[in-house]
Amino acid sequence: MEIIRGLHNLSQQKNGCVATIGNFDGVHIGHQHILAQLNEKARACQLPSIVITFEPQPQEFFAPKISPARLTRFRDKAEVIADCGIDKLLVIHFKSSFCQLSADDFVKKILVDKLGVKYLQVGDDFQFGKDRGGNFNSLLESGREFGFEVENTPTFSIDNKRVSSTRIREALEAGDMEQTQVLLKRPYWMSGHIQHGAKRGRTIGFPTANVPLHRETPAVSGVFAVRLWGRDLGVCKNTLSDSLDSGSNKNRQGSDKSRQGINGIANIGYRPTVDGKKGLLEVHLFDFNGDVYGKLVHVDFLHKIRDEMKFDSFEILKEQILKDVVEAKAYFSR
Repeated sequence: MEIIRGLHNLSQQKNGCVATIGNFDGVHIGHQHILAQLNEKARACQLPSIVITFEPQPQEFFAPKISPARLTRFRDKAEVIADCGIDKLLVIHFKSSFCQLSADDFVKKILVDKLGVKYLQVGDDFQFGKDRGGNFNSLLESGREFGFEVENTPTFSIDNKRVSSTRIREALEAGDMEQTQVLLKRPYWMSGHIQHGAKRGRTIGFPTANVPLHRETPAVSGVFAVRLWGRDLGVCKNTLSDSLDSGSNKNRQGSDKSRQGINGIANIGYRPTVDGKKGLLEVHLFDFNGDVYGKLVHVDFLHKIRDEMKFDSFEILKEQILKDVVEAKAYFSR
C-alpha cells in the first residue's frame, strides 16, 4: 500500500480512483466491511482504492482535552488498512489552514482535480469543509455535477448493536477482551520499539520489555495476559488472520514457531508504585531470554487480569506479580 503523507505529496491520479473518507480509528470489523466493499468497487471499475484520513483526527484538533482515547496510532492503523488490501492511504494534515478550505473547494480541488474520484463512500452524517459547510447531501449534488457516484457507508451490527470505536472503548474499559476481539475481528494490539527502562523489574525477578505509548491516554490499562510478536525476534504476525488466530489452540500447537508468538504478562499505565509520570507498556515474557532492545514488536492483549494499582512496597508488588503470572499461565494453558 502506498502512503501519501499530506496534500503537497498528492500527485494527480490521472485515471481516477474510488475512495472513502473517515478516521477509521481501530479499523474494526465495520470498517473492514467498508474497505472490502471499496475494494470490490475498485476491481469492478478497474481503479485504485484510496482511503482518505486525517492526522490529527478532527476532534483531537478542535478539542484535544476531551477527545476520546485513540484505539490505534497512525502506524498501527495504516498497517491494518494495508492488510485489508487498500491500494493507497492519503493522510491529510488536519491544521488551521486546511480547516479554512470550503466544502466546494475540498470537492473541486481535492476530490475532483487531484484524485479524480469516480466513486465515493462516506457516512450519511459526514460533514466537511469550513464551518462544516458540506455534508452527504451536498456531496450527492457535487457528484451529479462532476460525474462521480456517492454512496453512504452501511451500518454494521453485532448482537443488534452498531459496531463503533466508542463501543470498543467501552469493551476495553470493562476488560472484556473477548468482546473486543469480536468487534475488531482480531485481538486488540499495540506496537512500538522496545526501549531501555529503569530496570526495576530485574530487582524483583521480573525483567520487562518497555514499549513507549506515544499517546496522551491509552484506551486500555491494567495487567494483561499478552502475546508478543516481532519479525526481528523470529515470531512474525503478517496478516489480520494471523492476528485473529493468535489466540487459538491450533496456532499454539502448530509446528511453525514463527506463528506462535511469545506469551507473557504486561502492565500498561502509569506505574503508580514508582510514581510514574508517563504512560508505558511493560511486558514480562515467559521462557524467553533473547535481546529485544530496539526491536519493533506487536503486543496482543488477550485477557485482563486486574486493574493497575499502587503497592506500598516492591515486596508486595512482587507477591502480586507472582499471582498475576499464575493466572496468565493458567489462561494460556486453557
